[in-house]
Amino acid sequence: MANSTQPSEYRLKILQKIEEFERMGQFDKDVEDDPPFTKLKPGQIDYSKRKLITRLKNFIATHYSNYFFNKKVRHKQIVIDGYEGIENLKKIKTGAVLTQNHFSPFDGIPIHRVMNKYIKRKHLFTLIREGNYSFPGIYGYFMRNCYTIPLASDFLVLKEMRGAIINALKENNFLLVYSEQSMWWNYRKPKPQKLGAATFAVQNNVPLVPMFITMRDSEFTDGEGLPVQAYTLHILKPIYLDPLKSEKENALEMTKKNEEMVKKCYEDCYHTALVYNRKEGV
Repeated sequence: MANSTQPSEYRLKILQKIEEFERMGQFDKDVEDDPPFTKLKPGQIDYSKRKLITRLKNFIATHYSNYFFNKKVRHKQIVIDGYEGIENLKKIKTGAVLTQNHFSPFDGIPIHRVMNKYIKRKHLFTLIREGNYSFPGIYGYFMRNCYTIPLASDFLVLKEMRGAIINALKENNFLLVYSEQSMWWNYRKPKPQKLGAATFAVQNNVPLVPMFITMRDSEFTDGEGLPVQAYTLHILKPIYLDPLKSEKENALEMTKKNEEMVKKCYEDCYHTALVYNRKEGV
C-alpha cells in the first residue's frame, strides 16, 4: 500500500544529478557511483558455457531468479502492467540482439518473463558491465550465473567475450544489450544509443530488436519513499541489415532507426514530444 514516507535524501540527489547530466548532454554517464572492482582475467570465466558445471549453475540460478523475482512481483515490489509486440519476437527464427532503456536494476524482469512464458525455445543472454560480475550478495550470484556475458576491458578477455556472443547468437539465442550504456533511476525518456548492439547484430547477421519500457507511478511506494513504477514493455519490429552496405554503414543506420522507433514509442505512449532539457550551447 502507499504510505507517507518522504523520498530519501540519497534518491533526491540522484534525481538532481540526472537533471544535471541531461542538461549537459552526458547521457552515457552513470548517475550512481559504481563500487571499485578487479578487472576480469583471461580464462577466469567460462564464457563459452560449455562446461557441465557452468550449465548446471546457469540452470539452477535461472530457476531460482525466476522464483525470486516472481515473488517481488507478487509483493508489488515490481509492478508490470503488460507487454506489447510479443509477436515481433515469436516470428524470429534466428538469434537476435535486443536493446532496451536502462533505468533500474529490475528493468530486465519484463523481458525475462516474456521469454519464460512465450519464447521458451531460446535462452536470453544479457551483456553486463564488468564490475557487476563481482557484485556481492544474491544479485551478484544472479549476475554471475544467469546467462550473463560480462563486458571486458582486457584485450584477451574481450576476445573471449566476443566468442561467447558469436556462439550464443549462432545457437539462435537472444542477447540483451543496454545500448544507452548508463542507468538513470526511473528516467522515462530514451537516451542516445551506442553502436555496440547494432554492431553485434551486423557481425552475426541477426536482427536488431528495439524494446522500450514505459512507466507510470503505481499506488505502491518503495523503501525510499518513491512510487514503485508500473512497467509496460513494448517490443518493436526487428531491424534487419542491408547486405549491400558495409558493417559501419549498417551499424550507424540500424542504430539511428532504433532510436527513431523508440522515440516514436515514447511520444505515442506519453503523448508528448521528446525534448531534453539542454544547457545553452551544449
